Amino acid sequence: MKAINTIALALSITAAAAATPAMAAPAPVAAVKPTVILVHGAFADAGSWNGVAARLRADGYSVIGAANPLRSVKGDAAVVSDIVKSVKGPVVLVGHSYGGAVISTAANGNPNVKSLVYVAAFAPDQGETALELSGRFPGGTLGQALAEPVAIAGGGKDFYIQQDKFHQQFAADVPKADAQLMAVAQRPIAEAALTEASGAPAWKNLPSYFIYGTGDKNIPAAALGFMAERAKSRKTVEIKGASHVVMTSNPAAVARLIEDAAQAK
Repeated sequence: MKAINTIALALSITAAAAATPAMAAPAPVAAVKPTVILVHGAFADAGSWNGVAARLRADGYSVIGAANPLRSVKGDAAVVSDIVKSVKGPVVLVGHSYGGAVISTAANGNPNVKSLVYVAAFAPDQGETALELSGRFPGGTLGQALAEPVAIAGGGKDFYIQQDKFHQQFAADVPKADAQLMAVAQRPIAEAALTEASGAPAWKNLPSYFIYGTGDKNIPAAALGFMAERAKSRKTVEIKGASHVVMTSNPAAVARLIEDAAQAK
């Protein structure tokens, strides 16, 4: 009788265990999305990223539009580097035009930078200058579109694009009325920034991504393609006919590439 009772007790415990729902496994912690830092180039400002920033924010990314001083590669990179250091968590650094030279230096020494995205941007090697790179391949017409340089107190010159040539030179695929306002608000770049030799480039150690247009008149598409190949770009997007401000005229394509860089393992 004792044996029968023992068996009955064991069966009841087993049945109760089967009826009790198992403890749910803890939900996996969602990966932290990188903060995207957007660095504008010469003759532009952070507002040139508005279309890209809106899409990234809608997809849940934190976005910072850095104010690039456009004074010198080393000095401008130090400003961007300070912004990177202020961010807790991973960062994707994005540079347009001259801003590419800036992010190539700013990423150095910042282990939270996970990737670099070059948007119609320079990716210079050590010792190269933006001015030399843009002139290495045919097709650029920026020199013919520049206004008379403005002398800077203490020495040096600032460069602007002539306002009546800005649309065709810089933003041919942007509506004319918008391009005219961009011309009025353009930020000048110091000659020293364009002629300063770059230091050790971060693209040699970090995953890099490139996007540019075949209609770029500031940096010839051939030069941009050369730099992308040299940097062993993980993904290169070439947009037929797009101007130098491809992030303004094609924000969806640029945002997609940035998100590819953000999500890559």
